Amino acid sequence: MIAALIRRRTGWHWVALFALILGCWAALYAMSVPAELRQAGRVFGAGFWADFCRVTPDAAGFLRVFAMWVLMSGGMMAPTALPAFRTYEDLGHAGATRFGALVAGYLAVWAGFAALAAGLQLALFRADLVSAFGDARSGFLSAALLALAGLYQFSPAKEACLAKCRAPLTFFFQYWDEGPWRNGLRLGLTCLGCCWALMLLAFVGGVMNLAFMGLAMVIMVIEKLPDLGRFVTRPLGGLLLVLAVWTGLTALT
Repeated sequence: MIAALIRRRTGWHWVALFALILGCWAALYAMSVPAELRQAGRVFGAGFWADFCRVTPDAAGFLRVFAMWVLMSGGMMAPTALPAFRTYEDLGHAGATRFGALVAGYLAVWAGFAALAAGLQLALFRADLVSAFGDARSGFLSAALLALAGLYQFSPAKEACLAKCRAPLTFFFQYWDEGPWRNGLRLGLTCLGCCWALMLLAFVGGVMNLAFMGLAMVIMVIEKLPDLGRFVTRPLGGLLLVLAVWTGLTALT
């Protein structure tokens, strides 16, 4: 039985999906900036990177910033949906399935989020609210984002989306007739409803900060587990609110 399960998870579509996830993380690693150079940018001011090698969002352009967010979204969010993808495949005996269409619909939603996030990063950079790396230059902005994410952890919208993410079997039974593409879109929107506020904390932890991205991905994966997730969501919200208050007070001093 275990051997059969392993064989079912090593089909070409699963290999392609895992290769996509690993490819996203490999590209993010190649594009990431060492902590020492990030610190140099803080020490020498906002113009350091512009003078050094023109590595700024404005110089990169919207498409490159968008591509970066697509990689982040794919690398961080696809792993959180693996239980749903597995459930979809397990339902294959009940009808025809198109795994690729489901995953494509899911990722299309996160590509839309990536476009919005890239536009927001450029706007914040031009307003001198974030650095060339996407780190918030304002303690008040960091506090506001932390407070937003913390409060959202207690919201009915968050709870409703998490309930669907934690019960993928019920989700697919409810929407199966819509087909795999629309199922993927709906799953992506549900996942977006769970995680958008946490994803925006990249502006606090640093866009392209691999440590932050790894930690955020693990938290979002655990949140969606039916047995463990319910013990994470609200405590995480409380912790984020405490960090928001601390960051705001620090910014005042």
